[in-house]
Amino acid sequence: MSVEERIELWRRQAARRRVAIVFALAAPIACALVVLGARIGGAMLATLLAGIAIATSAAVAWRAWHRIDARWIAHRLDASAQAMEDSAALLFADDDRLSSLERLQQGRLRTRLIDLDADVRPSWPRRMQLASMGSALALLVVAAVWPAREAGLHRSNTVANSAIQTTTAITKAELDITAPAYTRLPARSESALDAKAPEGSRVAWRLRFDPQPTAANLQFHDGSHLALVRSGDDWQAERILAASTLYRIVLQGAPPLVDDRLHRLDAVADLPPDVRVIQPEKSLTLLDAQQTTWELAFEASDDFGLAHADLTLTLAQGTGENIAFKEQTIALVGEAFNAAHTMPHQRYRHVLDLAALGITKGDDVIVRLAVTDNREPKPNTTRSASFILRWPADASTDSAGLEGVVQKTMPAYFRSQRQIIIDSEALLADKPNLDDAHYMARSDRIGVDQKILRLRYGQFLGEESEGQAEHAPDTVPRDGGDSQAGALAGVHEAHENPGHAAAATKFGQEGDTIAEYGHVHDIAEAATLLDPDTKATLKSALNEMWQAELHLRQGHPDEALPYEHRALEFIKQVQQSTRIYLARVGLELPTPDEARRLTGERKDMSDRVGTLAAATATDATLTDLWRALAERGTPEWSAAETWVTAHQAGLPDALGVLAAIDRSRREPACANCRKDLRALLWSLLPTPAAGTESRTAPDDVGRGYLEAINAERARVDGSDSHASMRVSQ
Repeated sequence: MSVEERIELWRRQAARRRVAIVFALAAPIACALVVLGARIGGAMLATLLAGIAIATSAAVAWRAWHRIDARWIAHRLDASAQAMEDSAALLFADDDRLSSLERLQQGRLRTRLIDLDADVRPSWPRRMQLASMGSALALLVVAAVWPAREAGLHRSNTVANSAIQTTTAITKAELDITAPAYTRLPARSESALDAKAPEGSRVAWRLRFDPQPTAANLQFHDGSHLALVRSGDDWQAERILAASTLYRIVLQGAPPLVDDRLHRLDAVADLPPDVRVIQPEKSLTLLDAQQTTWELAFEASDDFGLAHADLTLTLAQGTGENIAFKEQTIALVGEAFNAAHTMPHQRYRHVLDLAALGITKGDDVIVRLAVTDNREPKPNTTRSASFILRWPADASTDSAGLEGVVQKTMPAYFRSQRQIIIDSEALLADKPNLDDAHYMARSDRIGVDQKILRLRYGQFLGEESEGQAEHAPDTVPRDGGDSQAGALAGVHEAHENPGHAAAATKFGQEGDTIAEYGHVHDIAEAATLLDPDTKATLKSALNEMWQAELHLRQGHPDEALPYEHRALEFIKQVQQSTRIYLARVGLELPTPDEARRLTGERKDMSDRVGTLAAATATDATLTDLWRALAERGTPEWSAAETWVTAHQAGLPDALGVLAAIDRSRREPACANCRKDLRALLWSLLPTPAAGTESRTAPDDVGRGYLEAINAERARVDGSDSHASMRVSQ
């Protein structure tokens, strides 16, 4: 046996002896304590004392085991073996730090240690054993003289014991949670009355009370009840967790519970799948002449597993309004990222054969992936953004010889109303994959497109364009959705040029000046290019465009979509109109009354006082509750609970607010309860309406200033009256 093995053997022998000593000293006292506890408090107290004794003895034994280290072994060897010459510590020293003499001594000790027969175990503490047994005997004597606890007293005198007890305790509380099968989560048990579980889980209660009630049920915050059925000493019930809820245990035939607060069950919703497009990298890809295939790659993940993925292919052929669509759906098979977890995260790949698809020049291929999870009864579906593969058509030759004049392609910034709708829907589909900055930038760009289109149509109502004048659109949208704008622009230009190319004006002639420099078409009532009905329809379209642009520039394309669709409907109505008026009228303004100029006379003129609209009063239920909590008053608890329940869908944590209200109402003296409730209510309080302050009354200095002004005004008026009298005389 080597030196290291012999030392390790001694260390284990010493550690075992120490652990045995600890348990030998603790066992008599522990047994006596258990007997005394059973005598005083019954089986419950005895079990508690036994657990404490075992835990304490185990902790002391663990510490005693780990205190047997190299230093302790060295001390024991020096004390028990003279051959070590009080140098046993050299056996555990680092050779690099020893001197030559110490290395020589270390070698001698290692040689002696091979044949050394030593016992390093600690000796048994006889005196401490006697003391432990004496203490245990004393405890047993106390237990013998203590009055015995009558067994079965609680069961034989249930009515009398219930009258003595003032509260009921929950001695057992278990929640068995079984998640829906599609989640593949194992069943679990909770020892608390609050829990979180997937939506649709089956929750089973197993409760035990002391004393036992005659009936018990679960009362939920929405007013529903669930009766608890007694089975032996337990009370049981089951419920499907369809939504997050609060509940309270209500007993009959027993004192109230020690803790009768509301308990919370949170239903964790199944999230829709997350889809990420790997290839293509851009939403619009131009087809190369040599390209025969188009590679697509997607990734999808879900919290509980993916079911299937479908790739929708749409082939758009034709131009303008004569566009034909062919659509087909392909089921994709995913590849798991991890062999051990095949469902939550998968990758999908597909290669399109363009020749088999039948794409020709000028066509578009639009792809979109839809991924579905395993949620029951209705699965969640997530659709990716649409990606377009475009085969550009040949350039038009109608402008031959005018390359320097005609713009061959449509500016990238100009879109039709239909294209704006498509871009907005694509942005909403891409929202889960975009950060806030990119999402806001794309929405703002679509808002700019909407603004340009609004200005194009606005010129037909006499609206002044922003920036340089845009009397005639230079292009027509590619999809032909707003071709009326181009048609109207041509007539408008031919109609407007003569007015703008008037003859040279003559100085002092007002009509000639207006004819050359004026823009009478800048007034909507003077723009008679369209008939009144068409003009009203186009004005409605512009109003919808205004609203759509507002929401797009603010980063809310979802709120802009309804306005965009209505604008498109109005534009289609304008396209169907056929009446066009070429007559023009001049500007007709009401003739001012020259006699009242500079007189300050305001008779028959409307006053601007009171033009500020009064703020609409908001529901002050939460505000009143928040103030009453701060003033230590008695709030209207029922009104607050009713308000929170009615607005539960729009609040971030309605159940938390209801639980805080219930706790504050049941514990009026709890200052922390009120403080926590006020903190929850702060974020829910309505923003106060902006108001105007009345003019403050002038102080002494201000009144003196006003009196001086009035005195000076009276003096001037008196001087003027005397002068008038002298002139008349």
